[in-house]
Amino acid sequence: MMNKIEIKILNTHINKNFSLPKYTTEGSSGLDLKACIKEKIQLNPQDTVLVPTGIAIHIANPNIAALILPRSGLGHEKGIILGNSVGLIDSDYQGQLMISIWNRSKKQYFIYPNNRIAQIIFIPIIKPYFSLVKDFNEKTVRDQKGFGHSGLL
Repeated sequence: MMNKIEIKILNTHINKNFSLPKYTTEGSSGLDLKACIKEKIQLNPQDTVLVPTGIAIHIANPNIAALILPRSGLGHEKGIILGNSVGLIDSDYQGQLMISIWNRSKKQYFIYPNNRIAQIIFIPIIKPYFSLVKDFNEKTVRDQKGFGHSGLL
């Protein structure tokens, strides 16, 4: 299924030095987002920085949202993850996509212009309606058991 998502270039350096988000392979679910910066950013251990992508999107369809996710290799190998875990882009947001980057490692890290720093995926949204009840119609085996209810093994 194809859905049109409008994209706007906010930084003129993109046409010259930066590329628009693209799928790396045919099987990729996420599009890579790149750092749209002129100079490298020094990210010290435990520091967080907001990195511009130089682009804005407009999803328009209220049944679609976007998620900005960390790149697994950066997180596992370098300790570089998103400062907000996951970024949610609503269908009516039209501002620049900004990436909150957190260096959770004990080593200094540098973000260079055009580095792939995150990825974006598009997901369907289900908007339920709530039905107020005094008791649920059906009791489940789990019921109200919370964290750790199933054990470790």
